[in-house]
Formats: sequence, C-alpha cells, structure tokens
Amino acid sequence: MFWDMISLLVVCAAFLFLLTNGLHDASSVVATMIGCGAAQPLHAVAFAGVLELLGAIFGGSAVAYTVAKMIEVAPGRMLLLVLLVALVAATAWNVFTWQVGLPSSSTHALVGGLIGSVWIAAGPEKIVWGVKELLAGEVTGIVKVIVGLVISPLGGFAVAYLMQVMMEGVLKNTRFATTNRWLKRLQWLMVGTLAYSHGANDTQKVMGVIILALMAAGQTAAGSYDIPAWLRMSVAVIMFVGILCGGWSIMKTLGRGIFTLRPIHSFDSLFAAGTSLFAATALGAPVSTTHLVVGSIIGVGAADEYRMVNWRTGQTMVVAWCVTIPASALLAAILYLPLSWLIVSFWGGF
Repeated sequence: MFWDMISLLVVCAAFLFLLTNGLHDASSVVATMIGCGAAQPLHAVAFAGVLELLGAIFGGSAVAYTVAKMIEVAPGRMLLLVLLVALVAATAWNVFTWQVGLPSSSTHALVGGLIGSVWIAAGPEKIVWGVKELLAGEVTGIVKVIVGLVISPLGGFAVAYLMQVMMEGVLKNTRFATTNRWLKRLQWLMVGTLAYSHGANDTQKVMGVIILALMAAGQTAAGSYDIPAWLRMSVAVIMFVGILCGGWSIMKTLGRGIFTLRPIHSFDSLFAAGTSLFAATALGAPVSTTHLVVGSIIGVGAADEYRMVNWRTGQTMVVAWCVTIPASALLAAILYLPLSWLIVSFWGGF
C-alpha cells in the first residue's frame, strides 16, 4: 500500500516538474515576438499554449524513449525512489532559476537529477553513459542528451546568423513599414511551429520518467515503452496550464536583455529555433528550448550588429547552463540519503 502511494507521488512530482517546465519555457517560445512588439503577451502565450497542447498529443514518442533508456535500475522500489528524488531536485532547481529570472534548462535539471539519484542509489554503472556505444557508432544514453544540448544552441546560432544575413539582403530594397507588418504577421506561424515542437519535445521527457515509474510499480510490463492515451492527455493539459502562467521575468531577459529586437530579428530567430527543435524531436534528442532561443537571438544579433549584443547576459546564461547538471545532481544525491534512510527505517527497506 505504501509503495502504491510512492508511485502516485512520483507521477504527481512529474506533473509538478512539467508545470515548472511550462513556466520556464513559455517565456522562451514567445519572448522575441513580444519583445519586438508583434503581439500582446497574453495573446501570444495563449496561442503558444494551444500549439503546445497539440504538440504533446501528436508529437510522437522518440524523446520519451531516449529518456527512459538513460538509466538501468531494475523496476521496483528503488527505481521509484530514484525517480522521485530526481524529480524533486529538478523541480527545486527550476523554481529557483524561475524566481531569479535565469533562463536555465529544465532538461539539464532533469538529467542532473537522474544522474545524482541513480549514482547514490545504485552506482554510476547503472547510468547509461553511452560512451561505449558511441565508440561502436551508436549515439545513446547521456551522450545523446549532452550532444543534443551542446549542438542545439550552436545550430540555432548558425541558422539564425545565416537567416539574418540572407533576409537583410532580400529585404534591403523593400518598404520598411510594409515589410515590418508582414514580418509581424508571419511570426505567428513561426511561434506556432516552435510551440508545437516544444510541446512534443518537453512533455515526452516527463512521459519517459512516468513510464519508468509505471514499470517500477508493476502497472505496465517491464520493457514496454508504449505511452497510454491518458498519460499523453494529462501531460498536454499540465504543460498548457504552465504555459498560460508564463515566466515573465525570464521573458524580459530573453526579449530585451540580450539584443534589441526588431521584427526581422524575431522572425529569423524563431525560424532558426523552431526548425532546429523540430529536427531534434524527430531524432529523439531531448534538447533545451531555452538554449535554442538564446543561441538564435545571439545569432541574429551577431549577424546584424555584434557590438550591440549584451554578451555579459549571454555569459551569465552559459554559466547557469554549465552548473545546472552538477547542481541538480548534487541536490538529488543529498536528498536521496535521508529519504532512503527513512524508508528503510520505517517501512522495511526495498
């Protein structure tokens, strides 16, 4: 009975993490559109929320499968505790960075939480690092996550830089007012693409964790990674609620704190981030939407006027990205020890 309660608590913790994920990344999806004056905040957030909902429902399962295969802890009570601690640590980090307005990665936080809790509970050998598989030509495990998280902002930067150069050449002889009007309208399409891809990518990370919890509790067969319809609908609705709540302090940082955005900048950065995230989701790579958007904003700024880019803000974000995985891993490791002691002492261990 107690372990049934723990499995329910894991699912609730996963939903809470997803809610904070939505709070974080709503700002990433619509920040440039609002920053350049193409939309009112509430309209943009509501529109993005609907597309996030659709992305979560129809976005596939490749990312969920990647997350579920990152650890090799056997289904059972220890796995439930590992997942619970990882989610609590990741959520705590999300709340902290949301409060201070720092655009960190929810994906980083979740990966760090899993690494820390598994390392303490079962040892580092139970983490699928993916190094041996990489030497054999297969990208999987933590390596696949890290590769995606490193390459995605660089890809966003490169695509945005090229888009900015190309668009400035194409539009240099057009009427400024007419061009801006059309660019503002087209941004709704770009935001829709980015929001749909984000809904597909980020909700699947939580789906992967919940599938592991269902296996650990015996609610689904071990080795079965099929996502039930109720789970897909549940995470879609929760992400929708998180998006509607918004992360206004982070939105201000992204929309105005890196580079002064005009409609052409916002359009190019949204195109770069949206296409990159769509490709990553199709490949099953859990990436950070915040990383992609920041890389894209810096890309358009560097292409237009690199001296006007607030590189100090970018440096602060890079520091946050570098410390998120170790910080959430350490927090998970610290949380695991007293919680496991409590269970062993009062409920007979694993």
